Amino acid sequence: MKVSDCLEFDHIVIGSGVAGLSSALHLAEAGGIVAVLTKSDIDVCNTRFAQGGIACVLDKNDTFDAHIQDTLYAGAGLCKEDVVRKIISAGPEAVNELISRGAHFTTRGEMGEMTKKNEFDLGREGGHSRRRVLHAGDITGEEIERILIEACHNNPRINIFKYHIAIDLIIDRNKGYGPGPCVGVYALDRKEKIVKTFRGLTTTLATGGSGKVYLYTSNPDVACGAGVAMGYRAGAKIANMEFIQFHPTILYDPKIRSFLISEAVRGEGAVLKCRNKQGRLVSFMEKYHPMKSLAPRDVVARAIDSEMKRSGEECVYLDITRHSEKKLRRRFPNIFRKCLEAGINMATDPIPAVPAEHYVCGGVLTDVNGTTDIPGLYAVGEAACTGLHGANRLASNSLLEAIVVAKLSGEDIYRKIAMFKTLARNTSVSGWTCGNATDSDEQVVISHNWDEIRRFMWDYVGIFRTNKRLQRAKARIKLIRQEIEKYYWDFLVTPDLIELRNIACTAEIIIDSALSRKESRGLHFNSDYPCRDVEMDYVDTIVQRKF
Repeated sequence: MKVSDCLEFDHIVIGSGVAGLSSALHLAEAGGIVAVLTKSDIDVCNTRFAQGGIACVLDKNDTFDAHIQDTLYAGAGLCKEDVVRKIISAGPEAVNELISRGAHFTTRGEMGEMTKKNEFDLGREGGHSRRRVLHAGDITGEEIERILIEACHNNPRINIFKYHIAIDLIIDRNKGYGPGPCVGVYALDRKEKIVKTFRGLTTTLATGGSGKVYLYTSNPDVACGAGVAMGYRAGAKIANMEFIQFHPTILYDPKIRSFLISEAVRGEGAVLKCRNKQGRLVSFMEKYHPMKSLAPRDVVARAIDSEMKRSGEECVYLDITRHSEKKLRRRFPNIFRKCLEAGINMATDPIPAVPAEHYVCGGVLTDVNGTTDIPGLYAVGEAACTGLHGANRLASNSLLEAIVVAKLSGEDIYRKIAMFKTLARNTSVSGWTCGNATDSDEQVVISHNWDEIRRFMWDYVGIFRTNKRLQRAKARIKLIRQEIEKYYWDFLVTPDLIELRNIACTAEIIIDSALSRKESRGLHFNSDYPCRDVEMDYVDTIVQRKF
């Protein structure tokens, strides 16, 4: 395995979704030289698949207090109210910054309504009491990613390293106690097969989600929990990883993989239905929540899971046939097109749907500025746990958090830049060494463990949990982790091995977090503890590596 010399930058950002690219832009525009590491092409990330939009108070009939209350209610007593207030209040300014960079969001005029010029078409999604979701048709994430990529390419201070997969953070442990400052990251250049050492004054984890820990997910293949796993191995605190959001409605079709039917479809009046004994489609959400099909995602996902188990059916259905084909094509052009590929016309046919892993509300513990407890290490986006989402993310709050916290983290870094420069002068970075590792002749170990982890996480640590299921999962992951760690030190690193190691680490953190919470709250439902424990309000689950 070839090793490169140390590459030095002011700041390193790992990940190229909205949180990572926004962070890079703010750091570069403040005068820093930035390296952005992305494990594939720059646009392969969760952001590109975000259909719904950005939840933001832009309508005169909406208020910050209403958005805050909706977020706190969805978060089930685990949100940090000061963080919620700060992020929501900063939303309009952050959105206007995206618009000034060239982002285009759908207006009511484009939807065929007679309104004032450039008045935004604000959608409503599950858990929201008002229409406040700014969108670009049903490809909002793709639109935001487009303008951020363009801005990064046009900024000479930003250096983009495609096909570079981060292995581990570089922590200076010569300070005598606990994890010392983070001074960079080791990364594998996938094309050149070289391990490179990147050194920076700060390192920002913006690696996105952990969807590939589960068998069924809406996430792209790159979402392997890298930020959480690397943060944990470095000694950072990891918070609330038991709260895994399962999106209620992924298109159920064997030909089309992991395609999400946006919550905005329910926001526009789609009704969830299942087949009764007579074979007729009937609504069922009124049995589970007063908001019916607009209930928060955790309620909807559990309701769908319950109905599927009760009926033995392989899916439920989203019925939005109340709207004309013209309106649906205009509002949901991408979803309409995908459904047609599956032989479904949304205007005349109910859409078959099933739940799948979608979003992790936990992550590397940070404050509202993305600051972790390791000097020089920041985390933003889905890799972080700021306290905004609590036990259940309110729909479309994730893009809002990503753009706001990215800006706040950049400001925080430059307030502390003198301290980071002092730390850099007093720390050293050693190059990567592969020791006695050799090329592997047992790739089957990687593929087998990859499949086994994802299957038992789906079966035992999914929407519906029990102590027995969690304990089974813990027994399996403990053995697999030991096997993977031995394999990791015996054989040279490959992209598959790096991702398997991260998936296994993240899976164990999820299991340990779920076992430690002796109640049901938000996205975490354990039938052995079916009730919420009020004494656990505002109490985070913290997992931290012992050295």
